[in-house]
Amino acid sequence: MQKSNKISYLDWPQACTDKLITTAMNKILITGCAGFIGSHLSEFLLARNHEVIGYDNLDPFYPRVLKEANLQQSRKSPSFTFVEGDIRDSAAIEKVLMEHKPGTVIHLAARAGVRPSLEQPELYAQVNIDATVQLLELCRKLNIQRIVFASSSSVYGDRDGGPFRESDNTDYPLSPYGSTKKAGEVITHVYSHLYGFSIACLRFFTVYGPRQRPDLAIRKFVHRALQGKPIPVFGDGSSRRDYTHVSDIVGGINGAINWVNQSSGRYGIFNLGSSSPIELRELLQGIEAGVGPLKIDYLPRQPGDVFQTFADTSLAERELGFRHDVRFEDGLADFIEWMKQHDR
Repeated sequence: MQKSNKISYLDWPQACTDKLITTAMNKILITGCAGFIGSHLSEFLLARNHEVIGYDNLDPFYPRVLKEANLQQSRKSPSFTFVEGDIRDSAAIEKVLMEHKPGTVIHLAARAGVRPSLEQPELYAQVNIDATVQLLELCRKLNIQRIVFASSSSVYGDRDGGPFRESDNTDYPLSPYGSTKKAGEVITHVYSHLYGFSIACLRFFTVYGPRQRPDLAIRKFVHRALQGKPIPVFGDGSSRRDYTHVSDIVGGINGAINWVNQSSGRYGIFNLGSSSPIELRELLQGIEAGVGPLKIDYLPRQPGDVFQTFADTSLAERELGFRHDVRFEDGLADFIEWMKQHDR
């Protein structure tokens, strides 16, 4: 594995144009700003002279201290305002929208994860569907019509072949989580059709990098490897994931911000992935190269898991200027180094 150059959000790909729109449209609300992707996106936009209003309830899905750490860099900027609140709290969201009048809303807040959604499907529906409808309705009332919605590759369900295209049938997700993201895509289309919203739905493919959630495979595996503990592997190691570095994802979101600001009444669904699926056993080999010999505990495949994800990103490349520039070998090596400094 090649040694990676340090990957910094200040040096992230610039293909997704950084041009500033107007003062009003440069004021951006990010729901879920303290999370993995949201915190990186906040820093990226602040570094490019946007005003960012961050909204997050610091949910204990994983430790609050990690989310507070995610916010440290953004809090240093006078252009960043943080509001702690639940996305289900209609009054709190309405107050933020009325007070700050953002030109664009980036809706990242959600209950995430396939396996936890099997245990709490009602909660996932409340947060990912009901709260999204509520947010859209408030935006309609306040004439805020530019939305970027975070969807997921989970909407594709379990499929052979590939790559997955946005035009493919997504009627058969395998988890409550995937179904809630599908529902979000459908309801945002309604608001675009009926009320002229300009909306980009972004299907994220297995995002990784510094600050990755502790429950996700790469961070969980590296953490256990650094502790000398066995790594639980569900299946025979042949499953494949389209691992996408968070810097490429942020570049794609920035491209979507510009896309929704170009005109009214636009609606699009875009894959943001690397287009290069990696086998689980290859991931393990990469971790072993960076950490040392691994102990593997092979277990049966889990309900809700899909065999592979594989993004066709040609539409996002054409419409958003999206690029997947970070090679997996480099991104993984960089992440392992980050974990050696930040693992708790």
